[in-house]
Amino acid sequence: MPLQLILHLDLQGRNAAAQARRAARAHLVTAAEDDGGYLPPLTMDTALLLISELVTNAVRHTSGGCLLEVRLASEGIDIEVTDTSDAEPEPRRPDRRGEGGWGWHLVNRLGTDVGIHHHAAGGKTIHVRVPR
Repeated sequence: MPLQLILHLDLQGRNAAAQARRAARAHLVTAAEDDGGYLPPLTMDTALLLISELVTNAVRHTSGGCLLEVRLASEGIDIEVTDTSDAEPEPRRPDRRGEGGWGWHLVNRLGTDVGIHHHAAGGKTIHVRVPR
């Protein structure tokens, strides 16, 4: 894949997830077109869902917002969300009444190469790949 552009987006506040989805969709569409390849709709939808979950959790459970990085690679879509907290996500029992608990389960079920990197200066980066 000749094009290796990465979307970098600083996010915070209640509209962070919506802003992340819009920017990621535009970036991925352009990257796929520039690559001459096809990005299956299910891959795009899965990536946008995981981006939304990771950004929402970073903004909701940490201070200082987060940084989203998205890159289209030959293997899939690499997503990284960096936040200010050292705490790792903990799976919760999903609430069927809409009170949350689904996000970390979705990330681990729909993504591959899920990993958490802690930074010496504090904070962490969560990485996930959505296979193409």
